[in-house]
Amino acid sequence: MAGIELIATQPDITSGVSIKTLIHLLAAAQHRIKIKGWGVFCKGIVTTDAPLLVQLIRQSTTGTMSALTLVKKDTSVAETLQTTATHTATVEPGTTNIVKSIDVHPQSGFSEFFPLGSELIVVGGARMGIAVTAGVSISVSAFFDFEE
Repeated sequence: MAGIELIATQPDITSGVSIKTLIHLLAAAQHRIKIKGWGVFCKGIVTTDAPLLVQLIRQSTTGTMSALTLVKKDTSVAETLQTTATHTATVEPGTTNIVKSIDVHPQSGFSEFFPLGSELIVVGGARMGIAVTAGVSISVSAFFDFEE
């Protein structure tokens, strides 16, 4: 890891009523990434809607998704990024295992930042995604805060 700090974020993804991967990271071969934080924020308008199931997932395939431009926290960093990111699955990636599952109210959000030294490591060539399953279709934003 070279210490390049990055944000992967995508606003206003429509959840649908089956599982939907919002953001997916793919670490380059032989290059680990360190997940420092992640989260989702919902834009529901009905207070009585059921909570969304939000999952942080190790994924085995890329599925079919749109390219996502990563944002460098320090714009003076000239190195070429190795990690790739995608968003808004139309064909879901395969799931290896679920790292975390939580319920989030559709008018709320959730974020988690890992303590220094406890960050989540994604090994070279591996994938990590944020997925939601909702009872109704709502707009959701997601982000990864990470380092490569």
